[in-house]
Amino acid sequence: MKQPILLALLPLCVSMASAADVSGEWNLHLIRFGEEVNAARVTLKTDGSKVTGTLNELKLEGTLEGDHLQLTAKRPNGSDFGTFDGRLQGDDLAGTVKQGSDEFGWKAHRAPAASATAPATHVFEPTAFQRVFSGAIAPVLRIHPGDTIKTTTVDAGGTDSKGVRRSLGGNPETGPFYVEGAMPGDTLSIHFNRIRLNRDSAISGDRIVPSAVQAGYFRNAKFDEKFNSDWKLDAATNTAGLAKPTDRLKNFRVKMQPMLGCVGVAPPASQSFRSGWLGSWGGNMDYNEVREGVTVYLPVYQEGALLFVGDGHALEGDGELTGDALETSMDVDFTVNLVRGKSTQGPRFENDEYLMASGIAGSLQDALQQATTELARWLEQDYKLTPNESNVVLGSSIRYDIAEVVDPQVHIVAKIRKAALASLNQAN
Repeated sequence: MKQPILLALLPLCVSMASAADVSGEWNLHLIRFGEEVNAARVTLKTDGSKVTGTLNELKLEGTLEGDHLQLTAKRPNGSDFGTFDGRLQGDDLAGTVKQGSDEFGWKAHRAPAASATAPATHVFEPTAFQRVFSGAIAPVLRIHPGDTIKTTTVDAGGTDSKGVRRSLGGNPETGPFYVEGAMPGDTLSIHFNRIRLNRDSAISGDRIVPSAVQAGYFRNAKFDEKFNSDWKLDAATNTAGLAKPTDRLKNFRVKMQPMLGCVGVAPPASQSFRSGWLGSWGGNMDYNEVREGVTVYLPVYQEGALLFVGDGHALEGDGELTGDALETSMDVDFTVNLVRGKSTQGPRFENDEYLMASGIAGSLQDALQQATTELARWLEQDYKLTPNESNVVLGSSIRYDIAEVVDPQVHIVAKIRKAALASLNQAN
C-alpha cells in the first residue's frame, strides 16, 4: 500500500534535486597539503543541468545533478587545465581537482552580494598596531567598496598624537581592513581625502645613510653625537624647524607636506614582511607624493585585500636619505574602491597632475626598468596606445622620482603629466 505513495513522491524529489542553482559569483580556494592557496573569483551560470563559467582566464563547462557539480576547466588555448568534482551544501561548494595524476582539494563560498546601501563612513580608533604586512592577521574592520575610513596612525616609533608610546617601533601599522569582494586579480584603489598632522612634534635622523654617499665622505665626517634632530611643527604657518637648533640652523625652516610612508596590502603567496619592507604589494614605499588628494592603486593578492596604513611624515625629501623623514602621527581619511578583474604589476599612483608607476627592486637600474615598463603598460592598456606610440610619448615626456634608497629595496617612480596625454586620440 505504501509503494504508490513513494512513487507519487519520486517526481517531486527529482524536481527538488534539479532545482539547485549555482549561478553567480563564488570565492574559490585550492587546498594543497591542508593549506588554502590560490584564491580566485569564479563566475558560474546554470541552464537546467548545464553549467558554464570562468575561473580567471579558464573556461568552465559541466553539469549539476542534484548537489553534484562536475566541471571541466580549459585554458585560453583550449588545452585541459583539469576537472573539478564537488558537492553543493547551502552556499558552499567543496570537492577535488584532478590534473593528470595530481589530485588536490578545492572549496568555494558564494560571494556576498554587493552592498545595496549607500557607501558608509567608518570612524575607527585603533587599539593595537601591526608590525608586519601579512594575510594571517585578523582584520580589524570589514568594509565595502565605496566606504570611507577615518582613523589615526602612530609614528614610526609607535608614539601617538598625545605622546604616548602605543607600540614597538618599526613603522607600526593601522589595520588591516578587509574589503568585501576583493579577490586576487583585482586592484584596490585608495583615495586619500585627508592626511593631517595631529601633534606638534616630529623626530628624524641626523646623518645620511652610508649607502647614499661615497665611503670617504661618511668615513671622514665628524658627526656630533649630541646633535638634536627633533622637530617642532607649526600648523598655523605649515612650517617646521628644529626644536633645539644650532646657531647656524636657528632660522632654518621647511614647508611641511604631510604624507604616509606606508600603504600596503597582504603580500602574495601567504608571505609576511616586516613593516619596514616594500614590494609589489606596496608597504613601506616612502614616496613623498602619497599625500592628501592622491589615489594609490595596489594589486590584490588575497581575498579581502587586507589594507594597512601608517608611517606618517610631516615632510620627506626624495629618497628619505637620513633613514627617517619628519616622523609623526597622523589623522587620515581615505575612501576605498575596487577595480574588478584588472590587476597592476605593482603600485601605481594618480593625482590631479600626474600618472605615476612604481619600480621596486634591489638596485636603481632594476627599479627604473620596472617603473618605466609599468608606466608604458599603463598607457598601452588604458589609452590604447601601441608600443611605438607609448614609447614616443614617454621618450618625450617621462619624469622620474627617487622615492626610496635607504630601505631594503630601492623605489623609483616613473611619471607623466596628464596634460601631456590630453591630446591623445582615443577614438579607436
